[in-house]
Amino acid sequence: MKQLFFIITLFAASLTHAFNEPFGKISGSVIDAELQEPIPYATIIINDEEGKLVTGITTGDDGSFSINKVEDGNYELKVQFIGYKTFTKELSISSENRSLDLGTIALQPEVAQLNDVMVVAERTTIEQRVDRKVINVGKDLTITGASASEIMNNIPSVNVDQDGNIALRGNSNVRVLIDGKPTNMDPAQLLKQIPSTSIKSIELITNPSAKYNPEGMSGIINIVLHKNANDGFNGNLNTGLTVGEHARFNGSLDMNYRKGKLNFYGNFGTDLGPRFNQGRIWLPEQDLLQAFDIDNKRESYLYKVGVDFYLNDKNTFSFYTNQNYYNGGPEGALRVIYENNPAQNLTQFLDMNFDNINSTYNFVYDRKLEKEGHTIQAEVNYNNFDEEENSFFNFEGATDGLAPYEDLVYERRENIITNVDYVNPLSEKTKLEMGLEARLLDTDNHYNTTNASFQDSDYQYNRDIYSFYTTYGQNFEKWSYQVGARLENFQVDAIYNGEKVFEDNYLTIYPSGFLSHTPDEKNTYQLSYSRRVDRPGFGQVNPIREVSSPRLTVTGNPELKPQFTNSVEFNYTRNFINKGSITGGVFFRNINDEINQVIVEDQEESGSLLLGYDNFEDNNSYGLELSANYKFTDWWSTNTSFEAYSQELKGVVGTEYLETNNTTFNFRTSHSFKATDDLTFQLFGFYRGWDEGLQMRMKPIYFMNLGGRYSFLEDKATISLNFNDIFNTQEYRFVDGRPFPQRGRFKGETQTVYLGFSYRFGGGKNKALKRKNRDDNEAGGGGMF
Repeated sequence: MKQLFFIITLFAASLTHAFNEPFGKISGSVIDAELQEPIPYATIIINDEEGKLVTGITTGDDGSFSINKVEDGNYELKVQFIGYKTFTKELSISSENRSLDLGTIALQPEVAQLNDVMVVAERTTIEQRVDRKVINVGKDLTITGASASEIMNNIPSVNVDQDGNIALRGNSNVRVLIDGKPTNMDPAQLLKQIPSTSIKSIELITNPSAKYNPEGMSGIINIVLHKNANDGFNGNLNTGLTVGEHARFNGSLDMNYRKGKLNFYGNFGTDLGPRFNQGRIWLPEQDLLQAFDIDNKRESYLYKVGVDFYLNDKNTFSFYTNQNYYNGGPEGALRVIYENNPAQNLTQFLDMNFDNINSTYNFVYDRKLEKEGHTIQAEVNYNNFDEEENSFFNFEGATDGLAPYEDLVYERRENIITNVDYVNPLSEKTKLEMGLEARLLDTDNHYNTTNASFQDSDYQYNRDIYSFYTTYGQNFEKWSYQVGARLENFQVDAIYNGEKVFEDNYLTIYPSGFLSHTPDEKNTYQLSYSRRVDRPGFGQVNPIREVSSPRLTVTGNPELKPQFTNSVEFNYTRNFINKGSITGGVFFRNINDEINQVIVEDQEESGSLLLGYDNFEDNNSYGLELSANYKFTDWWSTNTSFEAYSQELKGVVGTEYLETNNTTFNFRTSHSFKATDDLTFQLFGFYRGWDEGLQMRMKPIYFMNLGGRYSFLEDKATISLNFNDIFNTQEYRFVDGRPFPQRGRFKGETQTVYLGFSYRFGGGKNKALKRKNRDDNEAGGGGMF
């Protein structure tokens, strides 16, 4: 009986202790004081009275946080996020108050003027989120170039070649979005038109979730532009002059007017002036030199106008149109020079002119339901691309069988995207998302030529894709995950000269998964998986033969199949409070039915090549990435990255089926030096190692840029002066050419001086519409990088 009484007493005591355990809870939410919008991934730190770390967490997508099991005592709470002033508050947990709801905490931007149209951070910072890396573009990065294309080489994992073609993780199979929207415009052309000062952030989505279009093996590059959020009339003017071999001008004017329930906005931009390119290719066995000297003419005008109508707090209608006019193309000479037999020398003069208009019309209806974050959005996006090519070719020298000719090409592409997205936060920690999407693409290409060796051709390529996706995610104190799948029905047919040459119809599922662990405010671990697809581009399936040079003809393969990629990656980030951060990551890709180039000798003309495409066996690739942004002192900070990639390449060159292992690396470092509050200098260096291809081996590429930026008129106006490629070393050189032994070099107009001016005007503080772009959503959870 005594033993039973002792057990009952002990049990009662343990129950009493359990119900009176000295643990409390701290909760709240974090917003931007200017825009009154949630700040996801802000760091919450709890220190004891001696300043030692007790616990920490990051805010969710809606800016909220909740910290459990905080023992009784006195604490100091800190809220931190890059680009904002730190918030500090004294707290006390006791038996009288075990649940502290701090309400809404508003963080003030570090750099904010009362009447600024937009806030631009002093230095570029990087955040590693659960499904993407976000580069917040600061004033130091905009020093380096006038356009988006010129600053892309400063971004970790991204490379841009001399023609403006962009690659992510060493692969050009990448989708480029602007504010989450696709475009029919060539990315190289588009990036040259976007002023660097208009860019708010650049998002690298290397393992996109199921809600994204699964195209692009390397993933997605989303360029987020500044959005005007003020009442009344506001604007931003940017102009710039680039001087090298030629002089080029670029400029843009952004304007916004909001009154009551209506918000009107517009943008006008232009890019004018030629760019020079030259190339030299030596073929020792044939005793000849191929020389290219080309001026790329350019005249581009871009304008965008739109309106947001706020019917009430729950319903918003929005419409905009984006129009881009372009006129230009290469003009110059391609020479074939026989050093020991000048009588065989041949020169091809070319004057190619592309005249096109790219038009987009977008309509969005946004409905907010009763619960916070519970929304449904319907969107229709229509894009039309019309281009006329007028190209003239003339010959001089050994012109046997070669007569002057003219190519007239008309191309039209229509792309319609409609989608409905539904978001339901089932609880504070759980979110369900679903969506439907239809993408309808029609392409017509009419080729007419006076070249007797080719025939007039018509080619139509029609593609319809119907999709359904769903994702489910949960956020816990230190863990978060998201799983999802996208089901797509793909239909395509191709018609060449009135005859159907290819058709396909298949149903595919694209799963994805993300797992994130944030044990404290300094460390974050992330694991992700996704399945992607690379569908052949129009140029890869277009069977019309086009002469690229006197010795190279390009033709597509209408029976080319898509390649599928399974991608896994792991990332670790280490955050140094108030100093910066460092991240390391590895990835692995398994590629099925890989698409590769086929380069063979033209049987009809000795010494000339045909370039085509075909599917090959499965392949693997993998890589390592390290990047850091760190503030050494108040006046010196750096963004530095190193990437190494390896892949087995397969293809047909000449009469051989080749396999080769290619391992290459990139190193880039950018240093910003703050002389005064208004004057900043920047030094940037880039190095890429040997790059092995099927047709050639690329030699290392390296260059250095120097720039300065001065702000005045209370930070509303800035002047930038940049000296790019200061040692004139940026060129593309290759050796070990195949199928013919050859070596060569290509040199663009890289050594330039740029002078830019920017001015922001207008004022007001009222918040405008935050459009929810379909491809601009983010998975929940994760930590700050």
